[in-house]
Amino acid sequence: MSFEFPPAINSLDERLPLIIQGGMGINVSCWHLVNRVARLGEMGVVSGTAFDSLFIRILQDGDADGNMRRALQHFPDQDVVARILDKYFIEGGKDPDKPYQLGEMFRQVPSQALLELTVAANFANVFLAKEGTKGPVGINLLEKVQLPNLASLYGAMLAGVDAVLMGAGIPKYIPAILDRFALHEPASMLLNVEDALPDEKFYSHFNPRTVLTQPDAELKRPKFFAIIASDVLAKMLLRRPEGETNGFVIEGPTAGGHNAPPRKKGLFNERGEPIYGGLDEADLETIKDLGLPFWLAGSYLAKLDTALSYGASGVQVGTAFAFCNESGLTDDIKQEVIRGVLAGTIDIVTDPRASPTGFPFKVVQLKGTLSEETTYALRSRVCDLGYLRHLYRKENGKLDYRCPSEPVAAFLRKGGIEEETVGRKCLCNALMSCVGQGQVRKDGVEGALQTAGDEVLRLGAFLQGRTSYSAKDVIDFILAT
Repeated sequence: MSFEFPPAINSLDERLPLIIQGGMGINVSCWHLVNRVARLGEMGVVSGTAFDSLFIRILQDGDADGNMRRALQHFPDQDVVARILDKYFIEGGKDPDKPYQLGEMFRQVPSQALLELTVAANFANVFLAKEGTKGPVGINLLEKVQLPNLASLYGAMLAGVDAVLMGAGIPKYIPAILDRFALHEPASMLLNVEDALPDEKFYSHFNPRTVLTQPDAELKRPKFFAIIASDVLAKMLLRRPEGETNGFVIEGPTAGGHNAPPRKKGLFNERGEPIYGGLDEADLETIKDLGLPFWLAGSYLAKLDTALSYGASGVQVGTAFAFCNESGLTDDIKQEVIRGVLAGTIDIVTDPRASPTGFPFKVVQLKGTLSEETTYALRSRVCDLGYLRHLYRKENGKLDYRCPSEPVAAFLRKGGIEEETVGRKCLCNALMSCVGQGQVRKDGVEGALQTAGDEVLRLGAFLQGRTSYSAKDVIDFILAT
């Protein structure tokens, strides 16, 4: 099957969506959900985080519906596809009691095989999300998860992604990278490295032509929407001399997943949650005056009119989509959360310790998950996916990798501080379990850790007694407010 590069026309030039479906977790915003949202005329956003690992687990489970292999038939280099399938695909699926074969962990200089896998996986994800749609499709990545981002972006662009949304850090280099990838040119990203010497810089590099040797057409340059929490950061991103930022998602501390740390540090409530105040509220008038479109996120399910009155182009909504029929969460998690919402017993904690990143992380309190101290204490620490590892400079000048969630002795050997390990949870493995792809260990499948925004506490008004609902129900509700 011959490959045709997607059209260079970006649908976002013609119409901006009122609703952006949040790019959530590891495959919570799966391609099924995104495709449905885009078919309904709003912007769906796939999660690109750790998708190379998720992708090979789907292949090892036999790719039951055949969609990943079908998407790969459209990838421009079928030799790459053959190598991936030969290594990871298992006809009929692996024995459910056997562990998944792991892919490689990213390093500053990743292997050719890992780059090919990451490009192809993100291509397949976006291809399926866009298939048969006229609405825009974006991809969400985390600035904190730096090492896979270059290959992930290029793979998404090969499939014609319309927008890139990135937060959990300061994504100041991304616009220029998108410009270069549109021309299949190499790009570099400055890495965040602990213990680096003053003025010492480390980069990751990616040359598209190492994966696609003879590209013959320019790619569509996706729009770049930075996910930020402050007007100060918005202004800083617009001062970048290279690359164009096309808009902002202004995300408040009630949104799910990672939250920006509060500006005033060291203040916690009686539950140990960080306290946010007026300093943490973005000045929307200042953002409006910048002249770029922006969307408001964090408890805006029923506030579209409010957002528009501030001059926003619309809203980003995650939590309501996370528990709809089309999302990638397991049915067990969806039903347990919905039962808790209807019973009025659902609880959510902004945990300042859970994430290895050091960012506060929203955690739904669910029985049998790592939100319970007893369940967390029983888990043996292991770091075998490594997306949230910290890069640090060793005394010899070389880079190494450590994670506050890895075995404590290993973290200390690498110069880490024991205090940093307290309460840390392995989000990489836990979020895989939330979407039914948890690793099998000797003592069972990895425990889940579910996130959601504070909006989950108010979903009862939306549910109106229902125990399940669709993405269309979410969109209809938002548009009616």
